Amino acid sequence: MLITNPLFHLGDVVATPAALNALQSCNVTPAQLLQLHVSGNWGSVEEEDAQANDAAVHNGERILSSYRIGEYTRVWIITEYDRSVTTILLPSEY
Repeated sequence: MLITNPLFHLGDVVATPAALNALQSCNVTPAQLLQLHVSGNWGSVEEEDAQANDAAVHNGERILSSYRIGEYTRVWIITEYDRSVTTILLPSEY
């Protein structure tokens, strides 16, 4: 997976089986969403969450993106504050 111009380090990337199944059923790859995430495209988060993500890039807090991948399906990507791991999951799994 080639990530271009990352704003932060992803650490280890993991995904839940349910998230992987949802991505596959919507013909979306994890790499597509990870590229958006590390580029500062937070998807459909609230404005205050987007601002918190922008600040977190510089101050080392957790970063959460939310992407709609189907008519009724949403996937979250969370990078932990210490940049050790990034998790792709469904909101219901949080």
